[in-house]
Amino acid sequence: MREKAGPDFIESLARGLDVVRAFGRGYRTMSLSDLAAATGLARPTVRRILLTLTDLGYVRGTAGVFELTPRVLELGMSYISSSDLWTVTRPRLEELVGLTNESCSIAQLDGPDIVYVSRVAVPKLVTLSVSVGTHFPALPTSLGKVLLAALSPEELDAVLAAPSRSGVVPSWRPDRAEIDAVLREVRAKGWALTDQQLAPAIRSVAAPVRNGEGRVVAAVNVNAHAAETSLETLTEDFLPKLLRIAGELSSDWALWESRPVAVVGAK
Repeated sequence: MREKAGPDFIESLARGLDVVRAFGRGYRTMSLSDLAAATGLARPTVRRILLTLTDLGYVRGTAGVFELTPRVLELGMSYISSSDLWTVTRPRLEELVGLTNESCSIAQLDGPDIVYVSRVAVPKLVTLSVSVGTHFPALPTSLGKVLLAALSPEELDAVLAAPSRSGVVPSWRPDRAEIDAVLREVRAKGWALTDQQLAPAIRSVAAPVRNGEGRVVAAVNVNAHAAETSLETLTEDFLPKLLRIAGELSSDWALWESRPVAVVGAK
């Protein structure tokens, strides 16, 4: 029995999960001895667990070497299916915050504005208050640049012609030629940077979040105070981490969209 386990703790179930998790340490295939060493379990115990998992369709083995099957994805899909999208994405934001020690957010486009739909904040000096539901003009934000760059020419024209409803007057007010040049650069790079264009002392870097069809559906950013974080830190240190998390968020999004959805009244 494990330390701090209660009387209802099912040790055999815990051991089975230990074996499944052992495959997630960079090993696609593992032998019985490998799994026993990785889990600290006795070989006969690991053998019984592998036979059970094989009968259930979660593991397959050939010539003494075992690997997980795609059925294991059902376990993760159960979580995806039972959760709303922002609950699913929050752990990725929390990981990004842990990597950067800066506030990180996900936003979507709402006309000419961005709206924050998920955020994990770090207590730091800020010049603008941000929470889920906050609107800002899209153009002077890194999140907005990513989202605007993904629009068709007709969609972009319509968005730029509409007035912001955020009530925020940005520091940066470019003409159309400058806007087009900036968005072309965002499309070419695959990410966007803003440096005190929304308000003094605020700089950030953002990347797109895509659905299973490759369409940009949101953007994720790392937000920092200009007095504490340099542009070099944003682009050389934070950006690679951000791009990785954006890719993982895109995978999460695609899985969430593909979840089974019950139709009320269906038979």
